Amino acid sequence: MTHSLRAIAGAAVLALAGTAAATPTFVNGLVLDAAALDLSGGSTVNTGRLGYFSDIYYDNNRQQWWGLSDRGPGGGTLDYAPRMQRFSVDVNNATGEISNFKVLQTVVFSQADGSNFNGKAPALNGVLGNSLDPEGLVVNPRSGNFLVSDEYGPSLLEFDRSGQLVKRYSVPANLVPKVGTATDYNTVPPTLNHGREVNRGLEGLAISPNGKYAFAMLQNGTLDDGYNFGTASRGNYTRIVKYDTDTGQAVGQYAYMLQSAGQGRGISALVAVNDHQFLVLERNNRGVGVPNANLASPDKKVYLIDLANATDVSAIALNNAGTGFTAASKSSTAFIDLAAAGSLQAALGGVSPEKWEGLAIGPKLADGSYLMLAGTDNDYSVTQNGSGTQFDVYIKPGSGTVSRIQCDIGSFNHCLQIATDGSVGGAVAADFDSSGYTLIPAVLNAYKASTSDLAGYLAPVPEPASWAMLVGGLLGLGALSRRKLAR
Repeated sequence: MTHSLRAIAGAAVLALAGTAAATPTFVNGLVLDAAALDLSGGSTVNTGRLGYFSDIYYDNNRQQWWGLSDRGPGGGTLDYAPRMQRFSVDVNNATGEISNFKVLQTVVFSQADGSNFNGKAPALNGVLGNSLDPEGLVVNPRSGNFLVSDEYGPSLLEFDRSGQLVKRYSVPANLVPKVGTATDYNTVPPTLNHGREVNRGLEGLAISPNGKYAFAMLQNGTLDDGYNFGTASRGNYTRIVKYDTDTGQAVGQYAYMLQSAGQGRGISALVAVNDHQFLVLERNNRGVGVPNANLASPDKKVYLIDLANATDVSAIALNNAGTGFTAASKSSTAFIDLAAAGSLQAALGGVSPEKWEGLAIGPKLADGSYLMLAGTDNDYSVTQNGSGTQFDVYIKPGSGTVSRIQCDIGSFNHCLQIATDGSVGGAVAADFDSSGYTLIPAVLNAYKASTSDLAGYLAPVPEPASWAMLVGGLLGLGALSRRKLAR
């Protein structure tokens, strides 16, 4: 960025902190079948049940939608090959209304040697092995490769178009989970006392419009960033890590202040508006979900932030008072309220889903505005007990609430009640009426964002050489197709 542009950006930052963000308009939402299978060929819960939106990304150059699923329905305890889905939706180019969600391709992530990654937690505390818990997804416009952020490492990985590993990015030393000086991927606080907290790794991922830099964001700050070991309460700040995509090295870290530190609050998605402004999806752990999700007071909001004047905190521990550094500026009100009453689904009793995790800026519509999609991770509508036994989770919508039960996989046998606070209770009568109960669906919402809503937005574009290769490849495919048709 030139000096003049930085001056303009700096002025915009000062304004951003004290003003409300513009607000895209909710258009409609889709309720997606939790029992659907992906295209991997698997037919069981752990091999083929469709995993929904740990993240969403729109590849503007190929006009493709991608959805990322996480470590699988075992919660890190059972074998599962992590994967992503290419999908399509029909779009009304005038209104932005979406319909007809369809999975077009399933890509399973593999190591460089061809062996699949696995969603299980590392078998050895200090060795990652094949473990992968993917949470963030982008496409580098320069190469077409996928970048995926992971919670276990916390890692940033690069994959080719087939899903095979190309490169591992460096992990900053202050993010590496440690017990004392020993790396430990499995242990929890207070024994784990440095680096990222278990299941709170690199949750959000964005890429600069030119593909030069990737930005990965921790769900919560590290254990050195204001974590209280006495009360097991998290700090007020988390981190955005800036990576050079050529070298794979981290080149900066920036602080982001959460709205509060309670109710399991953290970030779930990061979307680039340009090279210094981003959208951050921040949420608590309330809403419709598998056991432990409390139905009361779901809070799911997207904020507009700016890094232009933020301090590089690579060598700074983030204290809760926010002294000694300047955090990213943040809009005073939400850019999108994902739990707003007008956007909630009757199929979920008019209650927000717990895990809004996918967010993406999509194609331009007829009037110059942009389609945005937000999606939920429904946890495969599966839970498990301490012995690894899995259960399907069913809901029955009411008015402003849902009833929840968990039962043997694939049946309504041996069902247990789930209270409104998420706790698992007593047995449901064997002869209960199961009509109206369904697996927890995923939700995919469409929003229409005007050019003023997304002021300064730059869609990812390849460099001229990369663009020429992409166009040449597409032209080649077209010529091949014409030759085949002519035969």
